[in-house]
Amino acid sequence: MKAASCLVHLRWNKASAEAADNNKGRKTLESDVAVSQSGMNAGTKAMRVCCQSASQKQGGTGMAKTAIKKRKRITKDQWTAIGFLLPSFILIVIFVYGFIGWTGYVSLSNYNSIVPDFSFAGLKNYIYLFHDFRFQADLRNTVFFTIFFILLVIVLGGGLAILIDQKLKGESFFRNIFLFPMALSFIVTGVVWQWLLNPSTGFNTFLKFFGIQPKWYTDTNILAGFQWGSIEFGIPVAIIAVVLAAVWQMTGFSMAMYLAGLRGIPDELREAARMDGATEFQVYRKIVLPILMPITVSVIIIMAHISLKIFDLIYAMTGSGANFVTDVPGVYMFETTFRGNYYANGAAIAIVMLLLVAIFIVPYLWSARKGDNA
Repeated sequence: MKAASCLVHLRWNKASAEAADNNKGRKTLESDVAVSQSGMNAGTKAMRVCCQSASQKQGGTGMAKTAIKKRKRITKDQWTAIGFLLPSFILIVIFVYGFIGWTGYVSLSNYNSIVPDFSFAGLKNYIYLFHDFRFQADLRNTVFFTIFFILLVIVLGGGLAILIDQKLKGESFFRNIFLFPMALSFIVTGVVWQWLLNPSTGFNTFLKFFGIQPKWYTDTNILAGFQWGSIEFGIPVAIIAVVLAAVWQMTGFSMAMYLAGLRGIPDELREAARMDGATEFQVYRKIVLPILMPITVSVIIIMAHISLKIFDLIYAMTGSGANFVTDVPGVYMFETTFRGNYYANGAAIAIVMLLLVAIFIVPYLWSARKGDNA
């Protein structure tokens, strides 16, 4: 009996173990099935995400194309702007650039009489000019007039701006006084200063009590001169009188620009420099003047543009002067073209004047454009 019970017990244990193994295998199978199902679900979700992202990309591409198409379409406001600008653009192209091109064409022709002759002459007119005594004198006068004019306008305009910036009483009165000459034309300025600097009247009436009788714009002397081509290259004394008149009229413009720049500098910046021990001179030299450098460049460009094409002031005040000591290319061009009927030579003078102005203007415009694009 004992042996039989043991045998039954062993068989029971074996059956229990087999049942346990079957249950474990079933659970393993169920877990494998669950894992596979979860993997399939994950793959399905991934495919759905990929499809959604692809559709979104396609939709984004379509929207981008639509946006590009919308950008390319010109709006009603843009058509209005084009309508207002187009007449001015056409007029500028015709009456500015078209006439510049025509002047250049005439300068290369033989049109030096009343009868038109547009046969090609090459650079003959330019070669003639640069060997002409009067044109060489004009270039000399223009060089020294431009140098003195720009220097005095910058120094006096900047100095007046600094003085007015000191919060003086009656600031608006002094500002208007210095700006008043700008309201006059160069013709009026030339007539007034012709009388003031006349050797027999004007300032000389007062200076004769001190034994001083300058000849002003009638002086034909050349300071520090040396032979250059057909002329004596140096500082014409007579051109100084013209410089004084031009500086008197344009100093107010320079003062206004510098004063605007000074008012744009924060007071805290100057106070910080003073607290660090900087003197007033150092504040202006190391802080104020460097900040005003763009204004200085603008003043130089504008004044150079005025001085290189100056005509009306010279014509009203002195004319070409004795021995051409106050002559400039503008006056020479006017007399050559409209009095001498040498149209090709006059056109060549005009083109040279254009190139002289372009030497200053084009680099400034180029640097300003690069600064805007940066």
